[in-house]
Amino acid sequence: MSELAEAFSRFVVHQSGARSAKVITFEKLSGGAIQDNFGLSLQIEGGDRPGLQELVVRQDAPSGVAESLSRPEEFRVLEAAFKAGVTVPEPLWLCADLDVSGQLFYVMTRADGSASPRKLVKSDLTAEQRRNIVRRLGAELAKLHTVRPPVRSLDFLTLPGQDGAALSRVAIYRRHLREIAEPHPVLEWALNWLEDNTPEPGPTVLCHCDFRTGNYMMAGEQLTAVLDWEFAAWSDPAEDLGWFCSRSWRFGAHEREAGGVGEKQDFLDGYREAGGTEIDSTAVSYWEVMALVRWAMIALQQARRHISGEQRSLELALTGRMVAQMEYDLLTQIQELEGDQ
Repeated sequence: MSELAEAFSRFVVHQSGARSAKVITFEKLSGGAIQDNFGLSLQIEGGDRPGLQELVVRQDAPSGVAESLSRPEEFRVLEAAFKAGVTVPEPLWLCADLDVSGQLFYVMTRADGSASPRKLVKSDLTAEQRRNIVRRLGAELAKLHTVRPPVRSLDFLTLPGQDGAALSRVAIYRRHLREIAEPHPVLEWALNWLEDNTPEPGPTVLCHCDFRTGNYMMAGEQLTAVLDWEFAAWSDPAEDLGWFCSRSWRFGAHEREAGGVGEKQDFLDGYREAGGTEIDSTAVSYWEVMALVRWAMIALQQARRHISGEQRSLELALTGRMVAQMEYDLLTQIQELEGDQ
């Protein structure tokens, strides 16, 4: 058994009040390009959670990106989502003691199923099954968006400026682009377009801000968990809806605008019928453009993690190479929106 597995096991024993815990399996999980995730199966004797426990340990990676929350902050967001009834892994314990594993981490329950986006997008689902999935995903966002400020446990999240979430985002991405210090005229043009076409702002709610195919678990056609809360923020509800429908997250199934899985209208209907805020479809389209800009910024930051030597990774380097596709998609999407006006 590795030293890291032993460290996590001792932590769980202490937190649960167990007499002992035997490690059954310990593995680094796939995915998690920004944070490290480990699967930990323990046979626990005594304490609050006796028996076989299937857990996930989510730990800081060697380097990060500017937008990402810390693990303690992400844990608090996960707690808020769990309390709101969102289908998420149960957050169990947070460890802010670097002496345990050398990094900050938290422990949560492990969900069944797969988060593979291409497996879901290419699966042989009927039209009715696809409709049910995207409606359920819309309903999950409606639950999340019931969380509104002020929330004492989330006081580390910054509220959007007086001009609203959209212009706050534009200002942030302009700053990121300056810090990258290389020319990206398409991104600069897209930011100008976003500034000139800002829709009427919606209410300020807790947004996942990375709600997309690939960040939720499915067992067959059943949703088992929404994952990866490190980008959560107070924002406009249309941000989450637009991010899910962005061209970047359809994984080749461009005709299915809702995450490559189903129809956008079914997704929005599921959101509204579960109590979500009434949102104009043009606002969702606007935030789809914002999503492409944001993903391009993240991809550039990911590439910098590799180029700088902070974290040498072929995956990070290849992510940076995707920016040209995002710029092409921006030109196409804005042209389509301008043509509809």
